[in-house]
Amino acid sequence: MTSAISVRQPVHTQAVEGFGTVTITPVDPAADSALIHSWVTQERARFWGMGEASRELVQEIYEDVDRRTTHHAFMVSRDGEQVALFQTYECAEDRVSECYEVQPGDVGVHLLIGPTTGAAEHGFTGSLMTAFIAFVFSDDTARRVVVEPDARNAKAISLMERTGFVLGPEVVLPEIDLPEVYLPAKPARLAFLTAPEAAPAAG
Repeated sequence: MTSAISVRQPVHTQAVEGFGTVTITPVDPAADSALIHSWVTQERARFWGMGEASRELVQEIYEDVDRRTTHHAFMVSRDGEQVALFQTYECAEDRVSECYEVQPGDVGVHLLIGPTTGAAEHGFTGSLMTAFIAFVFSDDTARRVVVEPDARNAKAISLMERTGFVLGPEVVLPEIDLPEVYLPAKPARLAFLTAPEAAPAAG
């Protein structure tokens, strides 16, 4: 059986100095579900919350995301190799809106780095974050990036701080139980990054 081939076109391409060319392409559920499934079911991705999902369920979940206008999922490549899954969403249309006062232009993001072979590459995730943030803020309506990593995921929280995010409160994201998707309640740590032109001037 051959794998499906995605024909979707990139929405953002950026050369990151000393790292390579990062390309962001909308997820094609049929073409990408096998790879995504292999990532989300690993122990290292336990905070993604899909460890028990079948490949068919992964495809169904991303077909649901694909139908939405408020939530988007992207495959991320570095020099042609798929290395991460990146998702964006309108905070006002997501469960996180029940946990803080959403402001106009708030864009939520999720990031899952794919497994790597060999030794870890210093600065890898930070270089990807550079491209992700540039992509989000390339939309003129985006004023602030909002993240809500699992409160127990110290590594992710540390990454957000190093990237320039300001930590907010710990919250509990409420459970979502719908026919097309189930998300358990999750303890999370909010963090915020304001667009440079939207930040108040110093002094």
